[in-house]
Amino acid sequence: MNSAAPARASLAYCDARGRIFFDERTRPLADGGVVRPPLADELIPAPAGTVEMVLPGRRPLAGDAVAPRASERRNALAVALPAGYTRLLLPAYRADPGAPPLPLFGYTFACELDDRLHVAAARTDEHDDWRPRYFARGELETAIARRRERDPGNAVLAQLAVCAREYGCFTAQNVFLERGEAALPVSPTCNARCLGCISELDADAGIPSPQRRIDFEATAEALARIALAHLERVPDGVVSFGQGCEGEPLLRIAAIERAIERIRGATQAGTVNLNTNGSLPRSLQRAIDAGLQAVRISLNSFRPHAYAAYYRPLGYALEDVLESARIASRAGLRVSLNLLTHPGVTDDEQEVAAANEFLSSVRVDMVQTRTLNVDPQVYFDAVGRPARPLGMRFALDALALRTQLGNFTHTH
Repeated sequence: MNSAAPARASLAYCDARGRIFFDERTRPLADGGVVRPPLADELIPAPAGTVEMVLPGRRPLAGDAVAPRASERRNALAVALPAGYTRLLLPAYRADPGAPPLPLFGYTFACELDDRLHVAAARTDEHDDWRPRYFARGELETAIARRRERDPGNAVLAQLAVCAREYGCFTAQNVFLERGEAALPVSPTCNARCLGCISELDADAGIPSPQRRIDFEATAEALARIALAHLERVPDGVVSFGQGCEGEPLLRIAAIERAIERIRGATQAGTVNLNTNGSLPRSLQRAIDAGLQAVRISLNSFRPHAYAAYYRPLGYALEDVLESARIASRAGLRVSLNLLTHPGVTDDEQEVAAANEFLSSVRVDMVQTRTLNVDPQVYFDAVGRPARPLGMRFALDALALRTQLGNFTHTH
């Protein structure tokens, strides 16, 4: 638990036009599962790549009284963090009646300190391949055109071109830039109905999905051609089934098996990875038998009720997910857990205990923390507020005692 002193921070807020202001007379409040002042060791200067966001119809909460008229003119401020940082606190706000739902971003608390914008975050990884690229005019388009000319009929390459251009997906861009981890989307269907799914939301969600899910079943041949081209050109390259533009890849295990067999029949270079919800342990075993070398299993919680509330699984449960991690670990794969973190849930005392229990019994090479992109109120309504939040720094430190902590795929 954190015993640091409250920060001497000031309120940062937005007006209706999105302009940011500081009010040095007013002490801000943050949401860590309970509303409280931010602590000094929870704040860092806003890193390069931070994106400021207005929270429409939401008024910032403060520890000092704010004149009602002034309060009604203020919109709560949040930020989205760049890659390599993990969120520690949420913005605290009061929603107006009829306030619109928030789209799928990782809303992070921000305030003023020493006349600079500060954010509630911790640096948890650094990797050159995941730094934003600033392309010269036409550079990415040229790389995409050149690559597609070599395999013009490949429908998966066409999908990846959309992901690279429209969604700024790094793993899709890597296919064309010939570096790092390359995407191999394979499945148009899913067996979960995640509250924060980026490619397919319920019709009554009130917000659009930020991406379009692939609408075809990628063939093993098309996938293998992309993988082989990447691994031939990228030293220590990684090719990964399971991407944000698709559903659950294990639902297409036959295609994955054939693709891995073709890849490994032609080269032993690089790493073949699978990103999955881990719902089908037997199908994962088939991929392992075909030559899979690494797996990254996504989950938001090590507690069944919190897992089910977010993933809303169809035909499987958290125990299947954890069994997939056990199978991969016993088989000697590099095992990562893609942990969708959220203040007030990840650092709940019971959650920290459940994570510690699992990681004490199963070899996991890395826990990759991800800021869960979802409206905080929607998530708390589904999962519940914590009985005793210990603080995200405490939760991250507890994870780091059991395994490597980071944000990106590391092959060594």
